Amino acid sequence: MSLNQYIINDIKPLSVEATTGELQHCFNQLTYSHLPLAKEEVYVGCVSETDAYCFDANKQIADYSYTINGFYVRANALWLDVLEAFAQNDCNIMPVLSSKNEYLGYYELHDIMTQFNHTPFFSNPGGIIIVEKGVKDYSFSEISQIVESNNAKLLGAFISKNENDLTQITIKVNLVNISDILHAFRRYSYVIVSGHEEDSLMKTLRDRSDYLDKYLKL
Repeated sequence: MSLNQYIINDIKPLSVEATTGELQHCFNQLTYSHLPLAKEEVYVGCVSETDAYCFDANKQIADYSYTINGFYVRANALWLDVLEAFAQNDCNIMPVLSSKNEYLGYYELHDIMTQFNHTPFFSNPGGIIIVEKGVKDYSFSEISQIVESNNAKLLGAFISKNENDLTQITIKVNLVNISDILHAFRRYSYVIVSGHEEDSLMKTLRDRSDYLDKYLKL
């Protein structure tokens, strides 16, 4: 999907020859984590609000050039690449450059997240499963096979955590009742970290645990 319609150009890059006091004033008027900067009308990067308020207001921005982060995306970047750029740079504004390095404007994080929310992964009804397996033991082809062999369709899957040689994969399927799928994942030695909506095995275990607890209190 094209994101060009979401390019906003109401903020022009501030010259690095401006004072940091001017930069601080701009941040006071806006809610962005960063602001774009230019040198001789050529985009050079962004400076963060956190850094800006540490500057001497009487100096030029250029005196703090070591704090400038040169992140941006191209106008033809895919929305997932844009979302990744936001995450990597911990920002809520993303400058957009043409193939000729011309500053075209910027994306707001909210607009890109809205696109994410419109994907079938979020907008279609279904069940969410988080499974865990050794980093060398899982495969997406196996995950797809497990889901589809239980008469379900995979709406999306991504690696949500990597830690201590274990990988967690978040999966969404088009079924709400996912008990059979959870059983299948267990048969393939996946650990079920979370399964929504219904996980009948876990419900049974909880019921038995409650019963045992009440029995021991008699």
